[in-house]
Amino acid sequence: MRLLTLVLAAALTGLAGTTALSADATAAAAPPLPARMRDTGGGSQLVTAVVTGSSNAGRTGTLTWWQRTGSTWRAVGSAPARFGYNGLSANRREGDGTTPVGLFGLPFAFGIRPNPGTRMPWKPVDAHSWWDENSLDARYNTWYENCPATSCWTSARRKDHVSEHLADYPTQYAYAAVIGFNTGQVKVRPPARPSGSGIFLHVNGSGYTGGCVSIPQPQLAALLRWLDPAARPHIAIGSSVAILNL
Repeated sequence: MRLLTLVLAAALTGLAGTTALSADATAAAAPPLPARMRDTGGGSQLVTAVVTGSSNAGRTGTLTWWQRTGSTWRAVGSAPARFGYNGLSANRREGDGTTPVGLFGLPFAFGIRPNPGTRMPWKPVDAHSWWDENSLDARYNTWYENCPATSCWTSARRKDHVSEHLADYPTQYAYAAVIGFNTGQVKVRPPARPSGSGIFLHVNGSGYTGGCVSIPQPQLAALLRWLDPAARPHIAIGSSVAILNL
């Protein structure tokens, strides 16, 4: 009887081991995230920013950058990411504290620190650099060097339509890349949906963001060095469920 028990135990152990190996093999064989997405922007470089969990409520997650060679995607790097203090939204409004869900271009990079070696178009930040977030202004949601006080209002001057003086954020904007949300020829202005301005990929601050995506500085510098405008890079932002259907 004891011999039979030992034989059965060995058989069950072997079966369990086979099941575990099969599960590992299945996981290893699962297509990478970009291969499962509806749209990746058509280029050979993709950045995915995915919040933890299956809903838009998450405020932390993972940012991964991917390279496509032929039809195969491979992960090049990753970093822990932070999102808006109110999570994500597919219907963002100006100032609502959410990071927009969607697939966006990465038109250019900028920074207070010197260019880390990116091939992306680069704008150095100086004392005259603004991001125009005044939705009443013709240059709404654009970089505006030497922006006049009549267009780029500060919070001390007015509560609404305040713009960002980029040099005031030495940590976050040490390095950054513009996320192409609401940056087309015809911009949607508040309170219409989707609307909003100043959505960037930047260095972590002290907490969650006002609507941007942030990661640690060393990883962002590495990502900027990897990005190549010839590869038509895009960034996809969403939950693990939403990102598949962008």
